[in-house]
Amino acid sequence: MEIIGLLFGFVCLIKGADFFVDGASSLAKKLGVPAVLVGLTIAAIGTSLPEASVSVISALHQNPEIAISNVLGSNLFNTLMVIGCCAIIFPIHVGPELKKRDIPFNVLISAVLCLIAVCFHRLSRLAGAGLLAALVVYLVYLCTHTKIEKEEQPGDMLPPGKIVLYILGGLIAIVAGGQLVVNNATAIATALGWSQTLIGVTIVAIGTSLPELVTSLVACKKGESGLGLGNAVGSNIFNILFILGASSAIAPYAINAQSVVDCVLVLLVAVLLFVLSRNEKISKKEGVLFVLLYVAYSVYVFVR
Repeated sequence: MEIIGLLFGFVCLIKGADFFVDGASSLAKKLGVPAVLVGLTIAAIGTSLPEASVSVISALHQNPEIAISNVLGSNLFNTLMVIGCCAIIFPIHVGPELKKRDIPFNVLISAVLCLIAVCFHRLSRLAGAGLLAALVVYLVYLCTHTKIEKEEQPGDMLPPGKIVLYILGGLIAIVAGGQLVVNNATAIATALGWSQTLIGVTIVAIGTSLPELVTSLVACKKGESGLGLGNAVGSNIFNILFILGASSAIAPYAINAQSVVDCVLVLLVAVLLFVLSRNEKISKKEGVLFVLLYVAYSVYVFVR
C-alpha cells in the first residue's frame, strides 16, 4: 500500500505542477508579463514545486534528511540526467545569458551551500533567510536585465475560469502529493532499513524531478534544446535558494555527513557544467558522460 501511495503521490506532484504552470503562464500572458520572464521564473518555479512541497513538509514533520537530500539529489539529477539526456538527443547550444549569468550563478550558490554544510553542518533560520534574500535579488536582476523581444502573437491562453481552476487545483494536488510522498517514502525507508537520506536522494529526488525531465525532453524534441538547459539550471537555482531557504527558515535542521558529501558533489557537478558551457555547446559525448556520472553516483549512494 505504501508503494501505491508513493506512486499516486508522484502522479499528483507531476500533474499538479503541470496544471499550475499552464494556469500561471496564461495568467502572466493575460496580465501582459513578457513570455521570456515567464519561462525564466514561472516555468522554473512550477517544475520545482514538487521538490518544494516534499522538502517543506519533511521539515515540518521533523524529517530533515529527506528535506535536504531531496534537493541535493534533484540538482544532481537535473544536471547529469536531464541535461545529459537532452544533449544525447540533440547537442545543446548554450545561450549567452545562460553562459554569462545563470550557470555561473548556479556555481556560486552551490559553493555557498557547500561552505555552509562543511563549516556549520546546519541550515539555520539565518541561513534560510539569506538564501531567500538571494532569490529576491536574482529575480529582480532577471526582470531588469533580461532582453525582451516583442512578440507578434500572445500565444495560447486559457479562459479566466480555467486559469483559476488550474492554479488552485495544481497547488492542491502538489501539496497533497507532497504529503503522500513524504509519508509513504518514510514508511518504505523504515521497512527496508534504508536511511531517510538514501530514500530522499534516490526515489524522492528522481520522482520530484520528473517535471524537469519531461519538460526538457519535450523541448529538445521540438528543437528547443536551449529551453531544456535553461529549465534544468533555473530549477537548480530555485531548489537551493527557495526550497532550502524556505524549509530551513520554517524549521532549521542539521546536515548529516552523507548530505555534506552530496553538497560537495553538487558543487563539483555545477563546476563541470560551467567548464563545458564555455564552448557554447554541450555535445552528445558530453551528454553520455553526464548520464554515466549519474549512474556512478547512484551506485555510490547505495554502496555507502
